[in-house]
Amino acid sequence: MSEGLRDRKKHETRKTISDIATRLFIRNGFEDVTIADIAAEARVAKMTVTNHFPRKEDLVFDIRADFVSWPATLIRDSVFHDTRELYFEALGAEHALVGFSGPGFVRMIKESPVLTNALHEMHRERETALVDLLIRRHPEEDLTPTLAAAHLATVLRVLFQEVFDRTLEDEKAIVEELWPLAEQAFDQ
Repeated sequence: MSEGLRDRKKHETRKTISDIATRLFIRNGFEDVTIADIAAEARVAKMTVTNHFPRKEDLVFDIRADFVSWPATLIRDSVFHDTRELYFEALGAEHALVGFSGPGFVRMIKESPVLTNALHEMHRERETALVDLLIRRHPEEDLTPTLAAAHLATVLRVLFQEVFDRTLEDEKAIVEELWPLAEQAFDQ
């Protein structure tokens, strides 16, 4: 089997497991679904599930690596300008990295202390990635890179939460309503 085919099969298996787990979690609640339940539904071994997802919450947050690295990978020249522009692209596309998902998914996360903590941890990791990038770019600065990363991470976190809250309230025009608020947040 070629390496490309092997990687594609691994990716497909990972996505299938994640999709099935998410569906089970939304239907039955995160705490009430076991790894064995997921493995049975996905028709794979429990070890296959845990090889792809070391922690149960990783099944829900299968975009964790992208979520954490996303702001740092956006930055080319100006931290705030680049992030602002690309944030609005993601907002217009209703991308998961800025909080878009279905009401059932949001409810599942909000009802689970484990998932709520995992989401908070992802936001902290995102801020750490930004701090690391800005310190590498500006090693001569004292607290400025750390403060800039904290401000930017806070804007992204607050806007993410706004999308989540509006999704849970089943609002239909989230992008249109959030756009001016996001502009205000970035302007500050």
